[in-house]
Amino acid sequence: MLRWILGGREAQSAVEKSPVLCIGEEQPKNWFTELQVLKGHFDIVRFLVQIDDFRCASAGDDGLVLVWNVETGEKLLELRGHSQQITAITTFTCTNGDAPHTSLITASSDRTLSLWDPDTGNRVQTISDLQSSVKCLLVLERLCVWVSGGAELCVWNKDFQLQCQRQNHSDTGITALIELPKNCIAAAMDKEIVIYRLTVSTNSSLSVAETRCLSDHQDCIRALINVNDGLFASGSHAGELILWDATDWNILAYEHILWEESQADTQAEIRLGTPKPSEMSIQHLTTNGKLILAAVGSGLYVYSVLTKTVVAYRKIAHDSNVLHTMLLSDSNLMSCSEDGSVRMWEMQDLPLPAEPASPGFFGMWSFGRPNKQTGLPSKKIMEIPSIRTLELMGDLIGHSGAVQMFVSFGEKGLVTCSTDHLLILWKNGERQSHLRSLALFQKLEENGGL
Repeated sequence: MLRWILGGREAQSAVEKSPVLCIGEEQPKNWFTELQVLKGHFDIVRFLVQIDDFRCASAGDDGLVLVWNVETGEKLLELRGHSQQITAITTFTCTNGDAPHTSLITASSDRTLSLWDPDTGNRVQTISDLQSSVKCLLVLERLCVWVSGGAELCVWNKDFQLQCQRQNHSDTGITALIELPKNCIAAAMDKEIVIYRLTVSTNSSLSVAETRCLSDHQDCIRALINVNDGLFASGSHAGELILWDATDWNILAYEHILWEESQADTQAEIRLGTPKPSEMSIQHLTTNGKLILAAVGSGLYVYSVLTKTVVAYRKIAHDSNVLHTMLLSDSNLMSCSEDGSVRMWEMQDLPLPAEPASPGFFGMWSFGRPNKQTGLPSKKIMEIPSIRTLELMGDLIGHSGAVQMFVSFGEKGLVTCSTDHLLILWKNGERQSHLRSLALFQKLEENGGL
């Protein structure tokens, strides 16, 4: 019903009087009972980045970067400069002896890179002679440099001066970048992860060299994240999750979602008929250092770094592919999907005794590569006594298009962006009511009303 309200806001006179809409109290564990629609974009909004405790920036296919106050929902700045869609955005904080200042770096399909001051809205620096579009950005704050990835890997200093670069051997280019120990960088290119090492010379100049190529994935890598200081993880279009040592780049665990029960194979497999590739694809990974949350098709899987096993799952968490996830705690998490919803989940123990799994109930997670028969024997998910399920605690329905991602500001609220060109600021209704009451009492006291 709420989608219809948002879709026809011009016809709702009561709605037009206030930008704040109440969702209701049907979900007792969902504290996001108040929302505010933020308008300003005129095309798909794909990216959100947190600037500080009360500001975020949004960007998307209209080439605009908008800066918002998440406490009030006010649009603070509109950064114009790109002529085509934004392909990557990140914050860049560099101290370098001065007081720390946070800037925004954006990349666009117009083959330009821009440095913005989110305090003034000024476009401080621009690079416009790129050979191809940049697909991802990485900031190395310790070295006060940043890296762009696409058809080539480029390292830039804080003044937007090119320090070194490296051509790629992949037609798809670099799609994801993460920082590793010892001045190393991991870059995802198609099915491979290439390790680069940065070297700082005595005259402070930088050079970059390819150190190693990890070719253990069977399909295109869709997600690449740091887990902690010693681990990183990658996920592929074929449902492979690999846990890597961040120092020597060896595989610590290899998990694969398989889809068909095979009596002939010693490693049990479960299939859902003939699945679409997207049903087993890992679209997104997130972690808190102890758990890894994987968005697999329309499902969610929680993987323990310590035990190297799946500890909780929900095979169908949304009506369509999950695009973004976040671990709120060790037992609570959040996800958003192409179906336009944002959902809150809580890990709960499965009822005992558990009901027998129907065919295709859950994809197997097995130790070792599929072509290695020396690994530990795999187990069906229902045979693991500590497995838990994910129970829906809240359903945030407000967008009319696919929700691309979200950013949490703690008690201040949650910001989501979508293909419907909108941002929505979700807030704790009880907290907002309390703040409004305090503001009213303060105003009455100032006017001598109390």
